[in-house]
Formats: sequence, C-alpha cells, structure tokens
Amino acid sequence: MSQSVSWSGVFPAVTTQFNDDFSLNLEATHKVISNLVRDGVSGLVICGTVGENTSLSVAEKISLVETAKDASAGRVPVISGIAEFTSANASVVAKEVQKAGADGIMLMPALVYSAKPFETATHFRTVAAATDLPMMVYNNPPIYKNDVTPDILISLADCDTIVCFKDSSGNTNRFIDVRNEVGDRFVLFAGLDDVLVESVAVGAVGWVSGMSNAFPKEGETLFRLAKAGRFAEAMALYEWFMPLLHLDARPDLVQCIKLCEAIMERGSALTRPPRLALPDSDREYVEKLMKTALANKPVLPDVGL
Repeated sequence: MSQSVSWSGVFPAVTTQFNDDFSLNLEATHKVISNLVRDGVSGLVICGTVGENTSLSVAEKISLVETAKDASAGRVPVISGIAEFTSANASVVAKEVQKAGADGIMLMPALVYSAKPFETATHFRTVAAATDLPMMVYNNPPIYKNDVTPDILISLADCDTIVCFKDSSGNTNRFIDVRNEVGDRFVLFAGLDDVLVESVAVGAVGWVSGMSNAFPKEGETLFRLAKAGRFAEAMALYEWFMPLLHLDARPDLVQCIKLCEAIMERGSALTRPPRLALPDSDREYVEKLMKTALANKPVLPDVGL
C-alpha cells in the first residue's frame, strides 16, 4: 500500500473551474490549486462534493487529478474523490486515478441506491480491493443518504487500505464511538466545516474543508490552533468564521462556497448544471456575510504558516 499520504491538517475540497460554456477549465483549476498550496494547506481533495464530482465525466476526473498533481508538484498529497452508482464503476475509477498519480482516494457510498449496512461495507471493501491506494471513507448522510455508521466503519477494520474516516454527519460523538471500539485504527477527519473545533477536540487530526477554498490561511490557522489546544485563540477565530462555515451545511454549499471564492478573487462562481447560480436573495445573503467577515477580518495568530 502507498505510504505517501500524511493524513493530517487541512485538505480543501477543491472547486472545479469551468468555462462560460460549462466545459472544464484546467488552466483556471491549476491556478486555484497552486494558490491553495502557496497559502499553506496540508493536502488537496479533488473531485469531492465541492468539486462537483457527479457532474464530471470519468475522463474529466482523470484530467483533474493530473492537473492537481502538476500544480501541487509533490508538496502536498492529492486525494481523489470517487462517487459512482456501482461498486464496479467505482473500482474502475479507482484504478484510473491511481494511474493518473493520485496519492489516495476519498470514497463515497454508492450513489442513489439506499443500501443496507452490509451492502455499504461491501462497497467499500470492493473498491479498496481494486487498488492499493490508501482510502478515506467519506460519510455524508445529509447529501448522499447512506449513513456510514461507526458500526459499519468498525466492521472494515481488517481492510488494510482503508485508513481514514471523514465524517460529515455533524455527530462528533461518532469519533469517540469508533475509538472506543478500535482505538487509533482509523485516522479521523472532520468533514463538516461548522463543527471543526469540536471534531478536533474529540480526536480529528485532519479537516476536509469547503470554506478553506476562500480562506485557506484562516482555515489552516484555525485547525492548527485547535490541534495545539490553543482554544482561547481558536475560539476568537472560530466565532468570526462561523457564519461562513455554516454555508458548508447547506444543500447549495457548492454555489455558496464558489461565490465566496469568487469574491476573494480565487476562482469563479460558475457551477455546472444541474447546479445553477444562487437566486438573488441567497446570493445577497452570502455577499452580506462576506462583507461583514471582510470588514472584521482578524489578525491571525502565529501557527507556523
């Protein structure tokens, strides 16, 4: 199994950039990724939810992995999200992203199908067997409906290539439940922006972040403060950040995050249908949040960035 991934720190769920005709803009995506790495993120997740995975062809996903590998230039690990309808299709994509140079995989449960727990576990096992890349199990029941419970994850403890668990359920006690059963068998990652500090407090050592696309330095600083137990400093930054972090929990999180990214001049707000631009009322709400945040932007404590 590949040992190239340091599973710790902030891994932005990188946005995918499009041209006005909704075709893939690899040059703009390369620039987005280069700027994130420049600003100190610890890793990259390509083709996640925020990267609009389910709106991409397999060929586009492969090209995005190749683009990320070039932009990162070996400085941080590149993790490829995989979200497919069947275990067989997910296995094919896993093999392809390994060929493209991905350092690891973030695997979602099979899409659309409402699986029973043993079926969800078998899906992860099947794809893990198709590649020797280290795998992050991705749980996001509000979006993908199938809940990867602690019991399901614990049942996968004998699968060596499944090394990491990203939870976006918002239930931080799940990290404790997993550790109580299997100790440190799995690396734990926060997956929902607005419970980051709580997640770190109960054992998360990494964060797949949406809003760090717009505020990478602030995200990495917040994570490092929490990880170091500097909670008084972390809380001041967390309270400033929280109204924006809540956007990560909305059904239209991709549009919201890309709009924030565009306001920061770090990327485009354009999403590929079926995701459409935010209605005026929602866009104005996000713009108001950003205006307030930028008018009160805090001085960041030194965390070694």
